[in-house]
Amino acid sequence: MATRILIVDDEPNILATVAPLLRARGYEVYSAMSGRAGLEALERDKPDLIVLDLGLPDIDGVEVCRLVRETSNVPILVLSARGAEGDKVRALDAGADDYVTKPFGAEEILARVRAALRRVESPAPPSEPIVRGGLVIDRARFRVLRDGEEVRLTPKEFELLTFLAQHSGRVLTHRAILKAIWGPHAVDQPEHLRVLVGALRKKIEPNPSSPKYILTEPWVGYRFADVDASD
Repeated sequence: MATRILIVDDEPNILATVAPLLRARGYEVYSAMSGRAGLEALERDKPDLIVLDLGLPDIDGVEVCRLVRETSNVPILVLSARGAEGDKVRALDAGADDYVTKPFGAEEILARVRAALRRVESPAPPSEPIVRGGLVIDRARFRVLRDGEEVRLTPKEFELLTFLAQHSGRVLTHRAILKAIWGPHAVDQPEHLRVLVGALRKKIEPNPSSPKYILTEPWVGYRFADVDASD
């Protein structure tokens, strides 16, 4: 079954460019030209990935991200003419997985799509959960428990937490984490990582301002604390 991609963009030239590009690579492509139409298509067509513009005629794309995240973990790739860091931070904080600024190259957008789909296309995760202190990361069910209570994470938050926990005790550089989570194209986009770490800490840390699990290594990267189930 072909991978389904929903493009939500009100610019006809973007639809006329991106849709054929994706179809030529074997993807099944749907389109919507407003936020409301995109949300309806999400329910109707069940896409594996959403390519989302921020400047929609009815609902701002950041709000669309938030609404999608209320019901779905589908990867969201933002494709926008807004290039300011603040716009990127708001979109990522609302649940977007990646952010591409218009204009873009064909190979770049295809690479971003492949990276965003990795979780969908990858083989089933290992069945053994990762246990770190009070956290249980159930990779088979894409669930996280903190002290026995389920924590709802976005796909990218789950991917980042799993990556860090798999390397607990090791210092991981910003570039290494960016490459592992978003791909080689993202190694010079630290705002992606900063926003994602902040969002993840709010959900898993007992006190986000004094982290227990995800520790900052100034000017270098992050380290997941070397804790075990008894800590």
